[in-house]
Amino acid sequence: MMNITGASSKILLMATRDFIHYSPSISTISLTRFRTLTYASSSSSSDYYTDRLVSNPPDLIGWVRKEGGFVHKGLKLVDEESNGIGLVSSEDIPKGSDLISLPSHLPLKFQSLESGDEDSLDSVLIQLARQVPGKQNIMNGNKTEELWAMKLGLKLLQERATVGSFWWPYISNLPQTYTVPIFFPGEDIKNLQYAPLLYQVNKRCRFLLDFGKDIKHALDNVKPDDHPFGGQGVDASALGWAMSAVSSRAFRLHGARLPDGAHSSIPMMLPLIDMCNHSFQPNAKIFQEEETKNSKMLVKVGLFLWGSSFVPSNPYDTIELKYDGAFLDAASMAVGITSPNFSAPKPWQQQILSQLKLHGEASDLKVSLGGPELVEGRLLAALRVLLATDVETVEKHDLNTLKSLSVEAPLGIPNEVATLRTVIALCLIALEHFPTKIMEDEALLKKSASPSTNLSLQLRIQKKSVIIDVMRNLTRRLNNLSSTTTTNQG
Repeated sequence: MMNITGASSKILLMATRDFIHYSPSISTISLTRFRTLTYASSSSSSDYYTDRLVSNPPDLIGWVRKEGGFVHKGLKLVDEESNGIGLVSSEDIPKGSDLISLPSHLPLKFQSLESGDEDSLDSVLIQLARQVPGKQNIMNGNKTEELWAMKLGLKLLQERATVGSFWWPYISNLPQTYTVPIFFPGEDIKNLQYAPLLYQVNKRCRFLLDFGKDIKHALDNVKPDDHPFGGQGVDASALGWAMSAVSSRAFRLHGARLPDGAHSSIPMMLPLIDMCNHSFQPNAKIFQEEETKNSKMLVKVGLFLWGSSFVPSNPYDTIELKYDGAFLDAASMAVGITSPNFSAPKPWQQQILSQLKLHGEASDLKVSLGGPELVEGRLLAALRVLLATDVETVEKHDLNTLKSLSVEAPLGIPNEVATLRTVIALCLIALEHFPTKIMEDEALLKKSASPSTNLSLQLRIQKKSVIIDVMRNLTRRLNNLSSTTTTNQG
């Protein structure tokens, strides 16, 4: 969790439950400098996160303290064999303890983009950042901030290349490589099998190659003193490293106050705090605390995976589907629903679909299964409405009711049975799009020695497991509905 703040702020990490003592051996570290932007292939690595940029990086905890930050005496940085560098407790820490506090000047952010300072807006780095395109949503073409990590990544590369960079003690502790899909060999990218991810990986690889060429062209005639990377070339591999570092570590927090009193929202990298392992059962939370007014408005922080493999039971994982009327017609007919009208909704149904942004010019056709909702609310409401024949019954309920799976059969049990059976059919079709079954993947995983192949196999096993879990859950709900119907008839 985070506490909203303005420019004059500090960032706190607080224990929310007692830390269990863990005492690994800690090696001595010393000051070393490293300024080249060379990239080492990740294919030889056995870990998701690999060695740090330099073998003996500066003392990150000591640097945070030296710069006015606070680090609990019980916290240590260790190189874990499977997870890379991580923050652990070396003693029992009581609930409610402050763990880390960062003053406002320690987070790494693209300050010039936030401040709008006229003197810096004409810098070469700003001009390069402006070339990062606004990307399109996979399914519907809506503008998103999909490549926000590349803009901050340019700032990260600049600081990495700068001798004497203020953030060098932090940057030097970052992984040298990231074993992520954009760096996989072509065959292992294919092994992912999950179409939305394949699309994203291929699109990002194309972007990195094209943007690397654009940067080379833009820097051809730049004076040495104005070169943002100290005269060094920046290729697709360096850009991929920077984007991976930012996208896996950065937090989107509140920056300076805007004229209307609201706060700007900017991504920033939080030294040391981003070394914490992210968990679905966290024992710490993040506050962004305004020093002058000490306001404590909390906002949520998104989770992401950390470690050498994908979490086997990730409760937040989902699969993406495209909302398509003809596809839904086929799915519903496959489970015995006669004359579905998903591809030809009636005017009153179209109106509700528009409110759900599943019809019309402002539509967002990407829907999901899995995660806390199990069935995305928009999809659930659409199926319930399109399988209904009585407009009066539908109009008795608001959209929030129709979007909630916890509201059992708002439009009647027959409608709910048809809805759940259609979703199960969608799951079956989604599984059939994978060319292998989970048992085959698990057998391949036992034989594989390649880190990237292992990750590809683990990811597709995870995605298939999400689909199967949804089917099992919905099947239980169907059985309960059948039992209710039988009891009522008895």
